[in-house]
Amino acid sequence: MEIVNQSVLRKDNTLLSVTHLTQLLHYITGFGGFIVPLIIWLTSRKNVEGMDEHGKAIINLQLSLLLYIILSIPAILLFGLGILTLIGVGIVGFVLPIINAVKAANGEPPSYVLTIRFF
Repeated sequence: MEIVNQSVLRKDNTLLSVTHLTQLLHYITGFGGFIVPLIIWLTSRKNVEGMDEHGKAIINLQLSLLLYIILSIPAILLFGLGILTLIGVGIVGFVLPIINAVKAANGEPPSYVLTIRFF
């Protein structure tokens, strides 16, 4: 008798929403907005339906925002427009996780604009 390990993906829209909302830890604690979603994604991507797609979108957004912040710091000194970029990154980093948490709760795929696809 051969036993085949068939992993059944469970549908957990609440966990997907919470994963999106954990990005907001940057605004509450100052850190954790990258690490916590990464841990949730890595531990449950094989068990939860859609977690791999949502997790990749979250990590891509966080890496993109970090890159935009790094690029805007010299732009403050050179052009003065880096401050507007930092404000824009702050707004985008706050609004998009909330929008995509609602989408995840409704079972829709994530859509992050201005995101560079690293994964």
